[in-house]
Amino acid sequence: MLRLTLMLLLCAATTAQAQTRRPSHCIAIADAAPGVEYIQKAAFDAPVPEYSVRITYIDHAMFLIQTPGGLGVVTDYAGYLGGAAFLPDVVTMNHAHDTHFTHFPDPAIPHVLKGWGETPAGADHHLDLGEMLIRNVSTDIRSRFGGAPEPNGNSIFVFEVEGLCIGHLGHLHHEPTDEQYAALGRLDVVMAAVDGGMTLPTPVIVRILKRLKSSVVIPMHWFGRSTLDRFLVEMSDEFDIQRAGGSEYVVSLRTLPARPTVLVLDPRYLPYSED
Repeated sequence: MLRLTLMLLLCAATTAQAQTRRPSHCIAIADAAPGVEYIQKAAFDAPVPEYSVRITYIDHAMFLIQTPGGLGVVTDYAGYLGGAAFLPDVVTMNHAHDTHFTHFPDPAIPHVLKGWGETPAGADHHLDLGEMLIRNVSTDIRSRFGGAPEPNGNSIFVFEVEGLCIGHLGHLHHEPTDEQYAALGRLDVVMAAVDGGMTLPTPVIVRILKRLKSSVVIPMHWFGRSTLDRFLVEMSDEFDIQRAGGSEYVVSLRTLPARPTVLVLDPRYLPYSED
């Protein structure tokens, strides 16, 4: 009887381990993992390869992050994704401007995470979906009309999935404090607004990204190629510059680039299905 009990406990432990998320190294500061060719093109509705994550740039600050298990998360969700009949499992939102949130998210979306709170303490998210952990680090935003800043009005969302740490800076209005940098930890991939001033001046966002030392930086929230190109020039002394030639990027721990890289994706709304 004792032997049977021990066997049942061992089986239960094995099953629990099989269902747990692949651990990430967000809080451990580490050098970029060596990698070779890492850009892979795939339709957003195709299966995601094992141990990988697919990131699709939709528009402005909206990205779709997908996992091998079928989870779909949309960042800075503004309500419209395109013609595809697609319902995300999670959406995150920030409210500095109405291009980063919607008052009317589809009620069928299981998890709607606001980057701001109802009190000055801001939002506090720690959503464990098994395959993915989503957490946030709050930052302040400027008032739209020249009033006092809004404490903790923006969230940097961090997605821990398949051993990777993926960060989305949202509508960041100031350089993070040392405590906020520490809370973010090591981000393998980061999406950053590079508009040149609506969020942060180019030299400031460049300084932030060089301190984060992410393996891959994906520019977003740029208004015209000239703004984007100025950012790329400022980053080119320490980062390789790559243009994906599309909206999608598939990444895993194994395929992170050896040298820090700025990867330019072209935004594209999710297309209608061909079926």
